[in-house]
Amino acid sequence: MWSAKTALKSCVSVAVYNHYKRVRAGSKIEDVEIGKSNILLLGPTGSGKTLLAQTLARILDVPFAIADATALTEAGYVGEDVENILLRLIQAADGDVERAQSGIIYIDEIDKIARKSDNPSITRDVSGEGVQQALLKILEGGVAHVPPLPGRKHPQQEYISFDTTDVLFICGGAFEGIEEQIAKRLRGKQLIGFSSDADTLEEETQDLPHLSPDDLLHYGFIPEFIGRVPVIVGLEPLDRLAMLRILTEPRNAVIKQYQKLLALDHVELEVTADGLEAIVDRAMQARTGARALRSVVEEVLLDVMYEVPSQEHIGRCIINAEVVHRRGHPILVPRTERAEFRRRLDEAV
Repeated sequence: MWSAKTALKSCVSVAVYNHYKRVRAGSKIEDVEIGKSNILLLGPTGSGKTLLAQTLARILDVPFAIADATALTEAGYVGEDVENILLRLIQAADGDVERAQSGIIYIDEIDKIARKSDNPSITRDVSGEGVQQALLKILEGGVAHVPPLPGRKHPQQEYISFDTTDVLFICGGAFEGIEEQIAKRLRGKQLIGFSSDADTLEEETQDLPHLSPDDLLHYGFIPEFIGRVPVIVGLEPLDRLAMLRILTEPRNAVIKQYQKLLALDHVELEVTADGLEAIVDRAMQARTGARALRSVVEEVLLDVMYEVPSQEHIGRCIINAEVVHRRGHPILVPRTERAEFRRRLDEAV
């Protein structure tokens, strides 16, 4: 049986692979029209939605642009038109429209444009349903007219024709409260008997993989929008092991960044194993996912980064759990002692 993380990677990988396989085939596909594989990512803040989209674009070496759905409004109202999203992609491709037409656009905070109630309103919802309607054309694929400069459209402008047929759209949002909708739906299908334990049901609904298009419909998205994002993927909150790996393993890991910053002042930064665990503990308490890691490390190292550059005799800084929990001070090792220690170690070897 697949784990949730394996299923996440498989869903996203297959969707992206099928999209670009369709793009490369182009005119070779004559008898069948293959639809787009736009992706909807749901998960708590700091779970890696934006990073996932950025990483895909970097690996595939395609232009990438990020847009915030909260800034968009329906055409004719104060705010940003959806076509300005495409302009960002053109700018990311250095003005190469043809290359931009096979890029990736990530629309963040997509949950914020949900309709305010389940019932369609006869009045305009320029920040909700109206934006969903405006996004339909570019999500499905078609020629849009993009203003050459960001801002409102003007009749005298010469627009850029931009075909979104081969653009991959990835939408992401936290969708706070949707778990309650999932639980309500599953509770309605609950069987009477020993298998209908309420605690088991509540535990099962904590995972977003149970999400269905009906849940999105009740959350406030119109059917036409849901149909244009066929791949729906739920991200789970990061656990302790994932947070620890994020802290130390990637090329841009938080600890590596601060080690490099202090190395520019000729100071070696060492964070002990219990120190790393303590950083993760504090970050988990913040409930903001991986974003909390940098905040914690910044706070722990603030005094060190302020004082050490002016103390040229310091060669090493050691951070342990006592320092992270504010029960101790960083251990600063003078450069001469560090050199003497290394000399003795070399002699012993």
